[in-house]
Amino acid sequence: MLTQRTVYCPYCGEPIEVLLDEEDAGQQYIEDCQVCCRPITFKLSVGMDGELTLSVHDENEAF
Repeated sequence: MLTQRTVYCPYCGEPIEVLLDEEDAGQQYIEDCQVCCRPITFKLSVGMDGELTLSVHDENEAF
């Protein structure tokens, strides 16, 4: 099941639309920003309530 979500680029701050696949929960992956083309690290997980949780970071940010 795909879910559309709006996130903000950690570099340029612009909103971008991303599609999330529940099957990717627990994964970390990198996609380039659609606006500034810099690499964004996406971390997808499932919260205690069963909701998909997405966090985005720049490539140098420790998390």
